[in-house]
Amino acid sequence: MPSLLLVVFVLQLALHLLNNVGASSVNQLLWVLYNKLPTPTAAGAKKQTIAKREVIRLKREMAGISAQDDFARWAKVRRQHDKAVADFEKIDASLRTAQNTFNTTLTTVRWVSTTGLRYTLQFWYTKRALFWIPRGWVPGYVEWILAFPRAPRGSISINVWDVACASCVALVSEVVLAVWALAAK
Repeated sequence: MPSLLLVVFVLQLALHLLNNVGASSVNQLLWVLYNKLPTPTAAGAKKQTIAKREVIRLKREMAGISAQDDFARWAKVRRQHDKAVADFEKIDASLRTAQNTFNTTLTTVRWVSTTGLRYTLQFWYTKRALFWIPRGWVPGYVEWILAFPRAPRGSISINVWDVACASCVALVSEVVLAVWALAAK
């Protein structure tokens, strides 16, 4: 079993990355990968792609025809375009519903595996000392704060360690972004 110190740090790092990369970007990537697999929505996604290409093709063809000079041909292409758009919208609506369900499921799994796990760990190990500080290094009231809420006095609680890890991850992230920005110029 990995150390609880390491588990809390990795969990904070994962939370920071998810919050900064963006959950919607991750959801969109996973949705595309999900549709590449043999899933119930994969056929609908292929139909949607084909329908979208057909709409674009008909729109370009319609734009290439003069409505005044060749009205009959333009009207025929226009009717085909309107039918293709209606078919595309119908397929798109059903896929949007499936994608919303997929996103809701992913959001729930993400919350349970990150924030829910963090809260569970904090509740479960609230009375456990993660590590001890030597006696006399800090005043008594600081020992009480570091052990907050219920860890033994003179120790570091999981809640304080969680806050420290979150702060360190945020600081390192800011440093990396600043170095990246300076190097890009």
